[in-house]
Amino acid sequence: MAMRVGYAAGAFDLFHVGHLNILRQARSRCDHLIAGVVSDEMLELTKGRRPVVPLAERLEIVEHIRYVDQVHAEVVPDKLDTWRELRFTHFFKGDDWRGTERGLLLEREFAAVGVEVVYFPYTLHTSSTKLRAALDLLSAPVVARDVEA
Repeated sequence: MAMRVGYAAGAFDLFHVGHLNILRQARSRCDHLIAGVVSDEMLELTKGRRPVVPLAERLEIVEHIRYVDQVHAEVVPDKLDTWRELRFTHFFKGDDWRGTERGLLLEREFAAVGVEVVYFPYTLHTSSTKLRAALDLLSAPVVARDVEA
């Protein structure tokens, strides 16, 4: 049987249980798991904002997750370019991508080179977006209000 090499890409910013869930599930479906950590520049390009945690630190955190066999700094926007470099057989993503324009395009492109796209349930109760919003609220300046005694 051929070795199944999985690739799970993400920002992995403000690492949380949803990230852990994806990596755990991905590792259970392959023999060797590569975690792609999207660079600061690619996040700015694709999401319009820089991560809270810089790339070098995110790489170190993800590298020490026991489900991960290898980390890869993702510095190009095209996942096929990443595939050409790493030659993974399975691409893992949260199911929030399923049925989207980007997800369908990814499925078509990967099918053409024999890569299976596997979706895992998105962890609804937590996300980096929610954590970032909470941090923004905590760091927002306090506005003094008139209080009647």
